[in-house]
Amino acid sequence: MRIDGLQYANWSEKIFRQLREGGVDAIHVTISYHENFRETVLNFEKWNRWFEQYPDLIMKGQWASDIDVARETGRTAVFFGFQNPSPIEDDIGLVEIVHTLGARFMQLTYNNQSLLATGCYEAEDMGITRMGKQVIKEMNRVGLVVDMSHSADRSTIEAAELSERPIAITHANPHEWSPALRNKKDNVIRAVTENGGMLGFSVYPHHLKDKSDCTLESFCEMIARTADKYGVEHLGIGTDLCQDQPDSIVEWMRVGRWTKEIDYGEGSKSAPGFPPMPSWFEDNRHFGNIEMGLRDIGLSADEVAGIMGGNWYRFFAENFGPQAGR
Repeated sequence: MRIDGLQYANWSEKIFRQLREGGVDAIHVTISYHENFRETVLNFEKWNRWFEQYPDLIMKGQWASDIDVARETGRTAVFFGFQNPSPIEDDIGLVEIVHTLGARFMQLTYNNQSLLATGCYEAEDMGITRMGKQVIKEMNRVGLVVDMSHSADRSTIEAAELSERPIAITHANPHEWSPALRNKKDNVIRAVTENGGMLGFSVYPHHLKDKSDCTLESFCEMIARTADKYGVEHLGIGTDLCQDQPDSIVEWMRVGRWTKEIDYGEGSKSAPGFPPMPSWFEDNRHFGNIEMGLRDIGLSADEVAGIMGGNWYRFFAENFGPQAGR
């Protein structure tokens, strides 16, 4: 089983076919960065048309059992998520609405301070806000997973502790391996995993040691060390693949509507653009390289199976439905 914990590709029939060639059974796709509720609904609508156009390649995923259906029918189950809480605007009632529409993950922040928590680019981390505490409670109730991939340290630790259900960092790597601003420090990963949460390893070059020149062996050794520290059952893949996106999309991701200036993020001080992917993972047909790399460094077949998809499957099964008794 192969499950990718996050992608933001420029979707097309070509990519849908590559998903099948790569044996990808399920993906979590970003359908909102800075969109408001109405704009996000239009993105759901766009995906509904793709499901109609390519019924032999993709299907809508809402529950872990949909992955079983996808595997039986040779398709990829597509699960939706937001990289920002902007789709719920300032209305806690929209949490249940977006879950009903099919959203299964929501980041509490995207780099900046939000109404809910602090992003990883802010100088001061104030932690989870008053509204954030209420939204986490509501997300727990309906089965919308708290994602802290772009959040600051204190906010992430507080979210892990406040949430009654496990949270996720869907796409990041350990800070000690590659000290990018968005990679996660030991106490952050520990807080998430000790509370039953998941970490998805990213192959986005700005998050890799040696960037685009990162070797498969280095990446897989990092995963093995992380498994030793936090438990292999809490680990998966979240590639953060942005395949075929124009460089202007990086600007949209970073800038949205909140500034008139360019936000350079973790790249060079030139106009933001997508860095080249490492040679061993350029698109969805290369998941087998990661699987082989993990085996080559000595992980067992069961450990590799868990990291490649089994752990995400279990996490989806336990966390996408309503909270017991609520």
